[in-house]
Amino acid sequence: MANVSFKNIKKVYDEDVVAVEEFSLEIEDKEFLVLVGPSGCGKTTALRCLAGLEEITSGEVRIGDTVVNDVPPKDRDIAMVFQSYALYPHMTVFDNMAFGLKLRKVPKEDIKRRVEEAAEILGIEKLLKRRPRELSGGQRQRVAVGRAIVREPKVFLFDEPLSNLDAKLRVQTRAEISKLHQRLQTTFIYVTHDQVEAMTMASRIAVMNKGILQQLDTPQKLYDFPANQFVAGFIGSPSMNFFPAKLRKEDSRLYVAAEAFTVEIPENRLKAYLPHAGKDIIFGIRPEDIHNPLYVPSGIHTAPVEAKVDVIELMGNEIFLYLISGNNQYVARVDPRTRFTVDEKVQMAFNMDNFHIFDATSNPENPEAIR
Repeated sequence: MANVSFKNIKKVYDEDVVAVEEFSLEIEDKEFLVLVGPSGCGKTTALRCLAGLEEITSGEVRIGDTVVNDVPPKDRDIAMVFQSYALYPHMTVFDNMAFGLKLRKVPKEDIKRRVEEAAEILGIEKLLKRRPRELSGGQRQRVAVGRAIVREPKVFLFDEPLSNLDAKLRVQTRAEISKLHQRLQTTFIYVTHDQVEAMTMASRIAVMNKGILQQLDTPQKLYDFPANQFVAGFIGSPSMNFFPAKLRKEDSRLYVAAEAFTVEIPENRLKAYLPHAGKDIIFGIRPEDIHNPLYVPSGIHTAPVEAKVDVIELMGNEIFLYLISGNNQYVARVDPRTRFTVDEKVQMAFNMDNFHIFDATSNPENPEAIR
């Protein structure tokens, strides 16, 4: 078991391509930490630096109390599960799982015990005599995970291991990986671009973009209190809606004045935003906080906003409405009893107890949240 530490890691390719920039992160022993972000954000590079598959340009990587910058990958006591299963096609499942142990000259009895125990954990004990071509995608992925388990490492590294599975199998397998973490009680570091995977599996999430760590927190806190517009837009599905606006003060009241609507900020949230009156802002609201007025939850402050229905997606347990207000296009997740039609002009209810405001003057590329 081990904690993992990244300290001011920088990785540069060809002198001018910066993949990871001043990356610092402390991962606790037995934690399930997910690195998430869009393609090219540096998450896999950070993982490969930890595994020793990439040489860091500067900084320090620790596993436990040991600095591993110059330690060969085979001696770092980690096991990695890749996006591609990387199974030997001519070997049986047993031999694929045992191969690394045989290279280390582990006794045969110990190899047999470890492989059988891992197979039982993963529910593949009846597949040990098969070859990869005789397995489904999900079964191959379990074999790849099993190959990591038998090494009994201090740290497990997962690099987008579910990307090659279909949607239903991804849901099933991510639940199995979560249960595996609870059972093994080992440090898991998991890389994905899928924020749903991150939200459902992680004890903490590190959000990355352009090689820089944007925010580190629990899934719920990332969702409720994003540090900036990038995190707010990346976490949540469908993603948060954003509207350029200005904070306008009239007497003791404060309003968000967007191009196509004006909504009042409730009194209980004035304190945080009054010092920013007159500023250009980005107003953010999640699709689930835009309601059909007929089905507004009780006890919330709402503000009416006129809109035109552009597209309707019936999801069964909910409806996604693609709406237009002025020049702004946005999404609402509404009650399935809603009976709107395309091109209909409707009045939506914005939940003004649950919105976000970002300071458009703080960082033009990625405005910071105002709290």
